[in-house]
Amino acid sequence: MNRLQHETSPYLLQHAHNPVDWYAWKPEAFEHARKENKPIIVSIGYATCHWCHVMERESFENEEVASFMNAHFVCIKVDREERPDVDMIYMEACQIINQSGGWPLNCFLTPEGKPFFAGTYFPPVPMHNRPSWLQAMKNLSDAFTHKREVVEEQADKLTAMIEQSDKALIQTSDVGLWTSDVEETVASKTSNVQRPISNVIDSIFAEIGDRSDIESGGFGTAPKFPQTHTLQFLLDYYFYSKNIGALNHVVFTLDRMMHGGIYDQVGGGLSRYATDNDWLIPHFEKMLYDNALWIQVLASVYKIKPTALLKQTITDTLDFVLRELSSFHENNTTFGFYAGIDADSEGKEGAFYVWDKKELKKILGKNTEIFCALYHATATGNWEHTNILWRNELTAPIAQQFGKTLDELELIRKESLAKLFRERNKRERPITDNKMLLSWNALMISGYAKAAEALHNDLYAKIAEDVLKFALTQFKKEKGGGYYRTVTKNIKQYDAFLEDYACLIEATLDVYAVTFKTEYIETAQKLTEYVLENFLDKTDNLFFFTERNQKDLILRKKDIFDNATPSGNSTMARNFLRLSVLLGNEMYKKQAEQMVQSVSDAVKKYPTALARWASVWQAMIHAPAEIGIIGKNAFDKAKQLNKYFIPNSVIMANNLRDEKYPILSHNYRIDANDKTEEAQIFICQNFTCHAPIESVHEAWNLIMKNP
Repeated sequence: MNRLQHETSPYLLQHAHNPVDWYAWKPEAFEHARKENKPIIVSIGYATCHWCHVMERESFENEEVASFMNAHFVCIKVDREERPDVDMIYMEACQIINQSGGWPLNCFLTPEGKPFFAGTYFPPVPMHNRPSWLQAMKNLSDAFTHKREVVEEQADKLTAMIEQSDKALIQTSDVGLWTSDVEETVASKTSNVQRPISNVIDSIFAEIGDRSDIESGGFGTAPKFPQTHTLQFLLDYYFYSKNIGALNHVVFTLDRMMHGGIYDQVGGGLSRYATDNDWLIPHFEKMLYDNALWIQVLASVYKIKPTALLKQTITDTLDFVLRELSSFHENNTTFGFYAGIDADSEGKEGAFYVWDKKELKKILGKNTEIFCALYHATATGNWEHTNILWRNELTAPIAQQFGKTLDELELIRKESLAKLFRERNKRERPITDNKMLLSWNALMISGYAKAAEALHNDLYAKIAEDVLKFALTQFKKEKGGGYYRTVTKNIKQYDAFLEDYACLIEATLDVYAVTFKTEYIETAQKLTEYVLENFLDKTDNLFFFTERNQKDLILRKKDIFDNATPSGNSTMARNFLRLSVLLGNEMYKKQAEQMVQSVSDAVKKYPTALARWASVWQAMIHAPAEIGIIGKNAFDKAKQLNKYFIPNSVIMANNLRDEKYPILSHNYRIDANDKTEEAQIFICQNFTCHAPIESVHEAWNLIMKNP
């Protein structure tokens, strides 16, 4: 066994038995490389990565290949989910060299850690215009030995390009955010900037529309990712503009996904992406973050257009998360969420999830043909001679074909799925990556909180609060006020990154929104001040991905793009905006404005890649609704109002006035003769308040008149 046996990451432990003399990303690896004057191979992947497993079987378990690696390189294995900061730097090197990237990521470094070559998957023998792994290593080892000056020059150039890449997206001038390409402006009451009414957001919407797939939903072509940030922007845009096309594309996209193979029709939960345009063939790995963000956008749509399918999908997905991606059953008093579930089992991708028609007949008996019609299963199969189940949207013709009522058909569907679920659980399961990541746990906390709002479900609110308490204690450092990135089997390591703090702050505010316990606002403020002190670059008012005292990287990067997970910077901008309203803190508001200003040109050019930024910008333009509910039944009314879709609103509730929070400081009076003591609802926006009202429905109507 190699050094990885001492690590906790499931991905690193998978490689602990390789004949490769792997190091983890620790100082000893670089010390050894400098001492031996050897180049470094850093191989980056994650536990649920299919092609990572393939390359391990083909190359890293091969004695001849491992012998060459050990003789000529210092070899480092990195779990990209534990160390996204490492992955961020070397993935960019790969993209500069190849104009593409992916995992496994294999990067060749100087002993100082500077990259001079990078690629993704290398086959065991040359194929598809790719050299074999052994060929690539021999060529690069020879270059390092005999052309060292060329290698060093390449490494310096690559490093400089990576360092400069952030600046290409960031503008430091004050021109563009509120005034460019806008016909109509309104002066802010709190600063000298000019705020556009909507034109710039309209242009962003139009740009997204050009990239929308009107035939199958989503954006662009295969592979198709959920792109939940873009969907959420469209929902917000619909609220403010009443453009029904924005809502329809979101509903259509989610409907196709809910019926498709990307969604696990038997056990619930979303796969990472679909390999085809129509959402039918998934890449079967299931990630915590995907399901968290999926729940959040489903909950938003449910508030607008509640349907039985949406509700069932939300509850089934959250049941899946609790059942298969949590430590709840190990310790049901305090628990967190695991990172993901592999695509492979029995040595095959998707083996756990697919069905042969003969197997279906054995399990379902007389209802086989009805079920196969409901889920497009055939004798020949729709993927590698097996069937990926995807739900037929046309149930009425099926009911007529088999002489059933729609209710009878629904009963058969549910009973059949239950049978398949029980039978599937007898199969060899894909491995679960049981490390816990702070940011991903925070995203799922927000998911449960949003589901609690939409479905008026107190259990989901309790789960959100319980896991938040777990995160705030289990990931916390003993000294200094900071947090760790990972917890695996009670072992904590690696300093938390910007995205961890940003998502944790957001989760804390989301839990406040369903519990109305002001202690969570105070916690969010403390975490925000920590981020300002330890991550801020004052030259552009954006935040570095790593903390100021981290020393094991060649440079500090800024995470700008909203990729599969939202960027830490865009999430912090939204946090500042929310906290500025909750606390009446103008400095936070200014910070949010400056952050969006810094990337505004990039947002206009690449809105689907910066969709959360676009949502924050949209919220600033329209100004969040400030809703204070004060009185004896304030909390009940707040929960009722939470069921409505009011994006970017800030709702606070309390039995009595509270001068500490501007939204709760309204002059609340109760008629001495009124025995009901109805709570009053105060609705303000941009420091203009309406007369207090008592009816939740009236409050909603008032907000809709002034979105």
